[in-house]
Amino acid sequence: MMNPYFTRRQFGVLLIFSLAAHAEEAAFAGRKLDFEIDDGFEKASAADISAVLKSAGGALWKHCPHTRWEVPGFYIFHNEKYPITVFDHRSNGRIAIGLTTQGPFWSQFAYQFAHEFCHALAGHANDWRAAWIKPKKANHWLEESLCETASLFALRDMGNTWQTEPPYPNWKDYAKSLSEYAAERIETVKKEKGENFVFKKWFAENETSMRENSTIREKNNIVAMELLPIFEQNPAGWESVTFYNLGKNRDPEKTLACHFADWSAAAPAEQREFIAKLAAVFGI
Repeated sequence: MMNPYFTRRQFGVLLIFSLAAHAEEAAFAGRKLDFEIDDGFEKASAADISAVLKSAGGALWKHCPHTRWEVPGFYIFHNEKYPITVFDHRSNGRIAIGLTTQGPFWSQFAYQFAHEFCHALAGHANDWRAAWIKPKKANHWLEESLCETASLFALRDMGNTWQTEPPYPNWKDYAKSLSEYAAERIETVKKEKGENFVFKKWFAENETSMRENSTIREKNNIVAMELLPIFEQNPAGWESVTFYNLGKNRDPEKTLACHFADWSAAAPAEQREFIAKLAAVFGI
């Protein structure tokens, strides 16, 4: 007959396994990208929007296995003027993100959300409460450019993964349109650059204007084109973005070199080589 009672040692072993299982379950739950979709989107169901956004965010999120994520999820609302990530969390702890897309335009949903999710990584992950948000930062153009990089990266990743693992089996054919959407945007940037384009020369001529206005999209996209190959060669670098705003130097007018040094100091040692590769793009 089996003994219905446990020895102290047996109980201790069972307790350890139970706690480990609960900890693993909690950690997994904390890594879920959960969405609450407002009803302001026309001709697109909340379930379908959630599926697209989870795929777009997941393209980056799967490369951030060590990131602490304390928020329960996202609240997605329609914003007519422009996509936006609100820094202040909602009363239920969710991050509010506004998207302009209407209708079942999945490529556009993915493009906009990947950009805003990158902002969320930079401003809401790890020690986000200590992140420096105000005053306006002269190097904020770099975060905007990283977020444009994230959009292209996510679309290209989804274009590959949806060929075999779409959110729904009948969405497999959308993989081509995702890849084409990214290719069209890349081709547009190539045409804007023109022949004989030299990035460092261009950057020397345009850095001042970007420091004054961080969201000149044509310029953000040119920078993104330089950064995209680096992230695609080493996608684990996306986790470095979670330390982007955690540097100790609070000077809003600090130089780009100072910003990279600050970013590198805030990041774990294993991310510093990657950050150095990004800095090298700008001659730092």
